[in-house]
Amino acid sequence: MQGGGFMTSELSDPKPSLVPRSATQDGHVRGRWPSALPAVWTERMLTTLEEGVKGGVWFSLMDKVFAERTLRAAADSVIANKGAPGVDRVGVLEFQADLFSNVKKLSAALRDGSYEPNAIRRVLIPKPGSNEQRPLGIPTVRDRTVQSALRYVLEPIFEKEFAELSYGFRPGRGCKDALRRVVELLDSGFCYVVDADLKSFFDTIPHDRLMGRLRERIADGRVLGLIESFLKAGIFDGLTETEPESGAPQGAVLSPLLSNIYLNPLDHLLAKRGIEMVRYADDFVILCRSALEAEQALTLVRQWCEAEGLTLHPGKTKIVDSRIEGFDFLGYHFATCKGRRTRWPRKKSLAKLKDAVRAKTKRTNGKSLRVILAGLSPTLIGWFGYFQHSNKSTFSAVDGWIRRRLRSILRRRAGREGCGRGADHQRYSNTFFTDRGYFSLEAAHRFLRQSLMG
Repeated sequence: MQGGGFMTSELSDPKPSLVPRSATQDGHVRGRWPSALPAVWTERMLTTLEEGVKGGVWFSLMDKVFAERTLRAAADSVIANKGAPGVDRVGVLEFQADLFSNVKKLSAALRDGSYEPNAIRRVLIPKPGSNEQRPLGIPTVRDRTVQSALRYVLEPIFEKEFAELSYGFRPGRGCKDALRRVVELLDSGFCYVVDADLKSFFDTIPHDRLMGRLRERIADGRVLGLIESFLKAGIFDGLTETEPESGAPQGAVLSPLLSNIYLNPLDHLLAKRGIEMVRYADDFVILCRSALEAEQALTLVRQWCEAEGLTLHPGKTKIVDSRIEGFDFLGYHFATCKGRRTRWPRKKSLAKLKDAVRAKTKRTNGKSLRVILAGLSPTLIGWFGYFQHSNKSTFSAVDGWIRRRLRSILRRRAGREGCGRGADHQRYSNTFFTDRGYFSLEAAHRFLRQSLMG
């Protein structure tokens, strides 16, 4: 391990390729585009994509969107993702129950131009670790299906042009790849970090400029009109419906792709200047070798945002020397402790985990201990899977907190009040819980280290 970072083996491929290792230099084009839906993207179309389409723009895409095979694949992905109903109160199971007919109707409506999106149901969800709330837009299942079909058609066209430094919502990339890149840059001496925050990004994307980006590569008026209809779809908050003047709702299937399309010029601008940015959707950090470079990078980003109708949050955007002051990125807090770089879950990430654990370990819980532990396991396993590279003290602390809650449950059942303490630690030892199925984060981390060390 280097300076508390990911294991060396984790850094062997910091910039994951979209081309699988199994593909040869002269291999089939399909192998180079594993995420392209075969129902939409034929080998001939993929070859055209690689060689360059005439004029740089794509015509006649709507027939790919309303094709029943595309909509069926899109519906399958929406059903697999589950999710809540929209304003029509039709859930994924209800939609699935009459899937053949629903796909037929969607295809016909898109083909003859009668399709119109429903309003988007807006709900406010709490931000972990704060009293603030985040607006979430929930389209109907039918609209999510059409948006998924659009994504299948459009994604390869724009994926071809996306920059290396973009990791969010892209095929073959994810949070861990972005984090690995941050670690590599920190290890290489990029100590000054521009910790940036785009204020209300998804709500403020200018529709006209976004449509302009799309027209640079898409010339099918029906597809463009369909996308614009989703951007203009009403927002229903339970009482009133309003038409948005800007933005792409968080929660909509198409929004992540649209956000990447809108920010792609910024990515290439910084890459051209040799500035190291790591971006995941609207969350990004810029890593520099000096304070001056960081100041210049921040000035460049601020100027670009102002010109493109976006705003950097004045209270959340700053420059830090990572050797002195820590910074948050993608759920982790990066810091230097006693001259050694390390990381742990940021406060909001811990708060979110604790909220989930509290809900499953109430003192009045009438379930058996084994059932409670079985219910906790998926939460803890998933959390460990993402935060496994945290400082080892993180895991013992969280384990201890959870066991105290479990001891309090058992203490109450034994007729004693208060939190677990004193003799309860002998009566209900750590081994006691492990023997009954408790997933120990500390033990999992120790096993992981031993495995990676060989």
